[in-house]
Parts: sequence; structure tokens; C-alpha cells
Amino acid sequence: MPDLIAQLGIRLQLLLGDTLQPAPFEVMDGLVSFSVTNRDRERDGFQMEFAVGKGSSLDYTLLNSNILDANKRVVIIMLFGGRPQVLIDGIVTDLQVATSNEPGRTTLHVTGEDRSAQLSFEDRNATHPNQSDSTIVRQILSAAGFTPQVTEISDTPSDSERISTQQCNDLQFVQSLAERNGFVFYIEPTDVPGVNTAYWGPEQHDGPHQPPLTMNMGPNTNVDTPINFHYNALGPTEPDVSILNPDTRSPLQVTAPTSPTTSLSSSPASPLRRTIARKVANLTYAQAQQRAAAGTVDSTGALQATGEVDAARYGCALRSRRLIDVRGAGKTYDGTYYVREVVHTVRRFPRAEYKMRFTLSREGRGATSTSVGPQAS
Repeated sequence: MPDLIAQLGIRLQLLLGDTLQPAPFEVMDGLVSFSVTNRDRERDGFQMEFAVGKGSSLDYTLLNSNILDANKRVVIIMLFGGRPQVLIDGIVTDLQVATSNEPGRTTLHVTGEDRSAQLSFEDRNATHPNQSDSTIVRQILSAAGFTPQVTEISDTPSDSERISTQQCNDLQFVQSLAERNGFVFYIEPTDVPGVNTAYWGPEQHDGPHQPPLTMNMGPNTNVDTPINFHYNALGPTEPDVSILNPDTRSPLQVTAPTSPTTSLSSSPASPLRRTIARKVANLTYAQAQQRAAAGTVDSTGALQATGEVDAARYGCALRSRRLIDVRGAGKTYDGTYYVREVVHTVRRFPRAEYKMRFTLSREGRGATSTSVGPQAS
């Protein structure tokens, strides 16, 4: 597909196998389209469609090569002006062949997930006494060969208080520890092919912003369709958490800690729903505060925005788990958002195109600033 991408001023690089070698000509020539989905709280994934033909052995050449077999590594890179941006570093998990009686119409569909899928290969029974959740996560990720970027947790329960027990695979266990602390967990590639970071911590509402999404600004407009905004008043919740006082055995109300993330809205949505945390009576105050913090995570997504942008006009790959500014949508909806999800879709036929569908969110309406944030370099 290099000819396709060149028409857009963007080029594609595909690396395959454990040694991440450039894909051979027959793979690139047969690639019809692909999509990559980046999510903030779930595994990233990809799907590629190839046109396949039969060789002298009367079998499909691309299948015979074994280059796209299950568990083979795939790195998809887009180059904007020569600058690489890795969309995904993953492994093949599913293969489907759609045969046809018409020559050249048989297609191979290759589906995969990011490398966090490798953490789900083996169930484990394990205990982690006298360790904080962050220590447990760091040990699991390091043992799996990843470079952990873990937010420290001060709560280190003793054996008499609580022993963290694992009866599932590593991925499920790490995700459950993230959920109970109100954190997110993901593994994503850096712009150095083959190098990944494993992040376990709160949503990151700081750092440089991506180039803004612009509408209603003439030649500066870069969104293909109007951005749709959805305000969900029933989304935010206020958790009611109480424990038993260890001395008096009377109920003790727990106050949720202040969120470590910066608010992106000048008018955050007020919770209309109140929930009661269950099975927390015998927790320590610090542990109960973690549970309260986890119960408020969904409040950060009261306002969602969805739309689509052309990559050639936008000038780079839009990334999830980062900040972005919206402008031209009016005072109520302009401002900074957190990028929840991006779906990259590249097609070769009937004409070359590279589109990016996005989902953004923040706590409520109204911008916190009248200026566009500093862009990532």
C-alpha cells in the first residue's frame, strides 16, 4: 500500500515477526485495507484485509508463508513527513479466509490485539502478602518483560488485614487492581518501534495537547463531519462509603479523596445518583478511600464528543489517552477534552483514504481556558 499512502502525503511501514522485519512485497502488495482501534481502558486491536491468490502449489501463497500466523507480532507505523508514529504493536489472534469463485476475490482477514494479550495466556493461583497493589503490578509487568510505569500506592496491608489473592490470568488481575484504585491500565507503543510502556495509574489529564480539532473556521476546519456532543446527566455518581470504626465499631463515613486529575470543564456535572459501596465495612480508612475514588471515575465522562477527521488534513495520528482541544463548536462545547477512543481506518479502494473516528470526554460543559493548549512536539 505504499502507493496509496504516498497519494495522501503519508506512508505506511509494516513490521512483522519476532525480529520485526519489514513486511515482504507480497504482503504489502496484497494489503487492501486495515483498521486500528486505540481505547483508553481496553485492549487496543487491529484488523487487516488482504487479497490472496494461489501459487504453483495451488494453495494461497500468503497463507503458505506462515508470516501472518497466530501469535506472530505485528507493528503498524504511519510516517507523516518522515516522522514515524506507531499505531499498534500487537500479535495476531484470529485468521479468517473468505473464498470466492471469482479470480482475485478471495480475501484474508487478520485480527490481533496489543501485547497486553500475552498477559492473558496463562491462569495463575498466587498470593501477594504484605505488598501494596502498585508493588504487585510492578512485579507482574517486569516478570512479563515490560517496562512498568506504575503509580505508587501507599496502602500496604499486613497479613492480618488483607492478602491479595490471584486466581486468574495476569491481565485480569492487573486490571482488577487498577479498577479498585480508580486507575486505568494499558500497554501502548512508543514511537520507537518495538518499545512499549505499561501504564498503571490515574487518567492523565496533563501534558502537551494534540493539534486541535477545528470546525466552522473555513480553511482551518479539519473535521469531516460535525462533531456530535452528548451530555449524560445520569453518568456521574456520588459514592457513599462507610466503614466500622475499629475502636468503637460504629459506622465511620469515608470522604472520597480529591481527584489527582485536573478538571477539564468550567462547569462539571453534579452527580444525580448516589451509590452505596458494598463489602467495605472491614477495610481500613485508606483502603475505603481508594474504593470511593474508584466509584467517582465515571464522573469524568459526563460530556462526550464524537466525530471523524481526515488524517491528511489533520497532519498526524490522533492518539487516545491524551488531551486535545476543540474549537469552533461554541463557548459551551469548545475547550479541552480527554481522548477516549480513536479508530484509524485506511482503505485502498475505491480511492485512497485515511480517516480517524474519535470519542472524547470531560466532566461537563464550558472550557477552562479561552486559548488552545500547547501542542505535542
